[in-house]
Amino acid sequence: MTFDWLLLAEVSLAGLGTGGLYALTALAFVIIYKATRVVNLAIGEILMLGAYAFFGFTATLALPWWAAALGALAVAGVFGAVTERLVIRPMLGESPIAVFMVTVGLGSILVGLVEILWTADPRRLPEFMPATPVFIGEAFLAPKIAYGFLVAAAVITVFMVLFRTWRGGVALRATAGDRAAAYSVGINVPGVFSLAWVIACVVAAGAGILVGAIGGISSTMGVFGLSVLVVVIVGGLDSVPGALVGGLLIGLIEALAGFYLGGEYKLLATFSLLVAVLMVRPYGLFGTREIERL
Repeated sequence: MTFDWLLLAEVSLAGLGTGGLYALTALAFVIIYKATRVVNLAIGEILMLGAYAFFGFTATLALPWWAAALGALAVAGVFGAVTERLVIRPMLGESPIAVFMVTVGLGSILVGLVEILWTADPRRLPEFMPATPVFIGEAFLAPKIAYGFLVAAAVITVFMVLFRTWRGGVALRATAGDRAAAYSVGINVPGVFSLAWVIACVVAAGAGILVGAIGGISSTMGVFGLSVLVVVIVGGLDSVPGALVGGLLIGLIEALAGFYLGGEYKLLATFSLLVAVLMVRPYGLFGTREIERL
């Protein structure tokens, strides 16, 4: 019996496509942590918020998909700004566990809000992606996954360019590197914190629209954030390249394990990788190694 290399290629491409969405969502996680040192466990629920806002604009207001997408991103941006100003900023100086638990509660509030407005029933987003089959060589890739990956790659590329060249991106990098030094050269650090939350929530909402377009939406979409948490820990909590590499790696491993071993082994495979990485590099593949002086 010969091994089906074409099938392996198709499964791998599907995994990398999903990994691109993981990387996009992980980027949102890293932006917040890198700038503010807040572990935002509600990132999956913010992703869900973007998807449901898009659904609300299309189903209730009958807006075209592009206008609904812009509206959903705007809602997420406002949510990020308000959350940072009213919930997160007053917690500065508190223990990391306290802030962490605040984000857990924030995620639960978002789930409750979605279930009140739209119930817990799964729903489908309107079709807005091309349905033309996509082939890479002879390997078939589902069009929604292919176009979702392309959008994610484009957003990540734009962010990387702005992060290096835009004034706000430079302020983000400076604040992430040394908060006291950023204050000393006149950078508005609280403003940078707010900017980080706005950008991260907009990015997560965009990822939510793509994920919802592929697999539908429900109030349990926040579970997607569990895989994203694995991605950022494997790649490094404060590393943008780590988010990208980790996302693709986790997506590929999940796809291969799910197809060849069974769906129940997907989490086993990813968390086994997580344990292995942490045993060798506790700060992640690309994370900053912090030395604490006692």
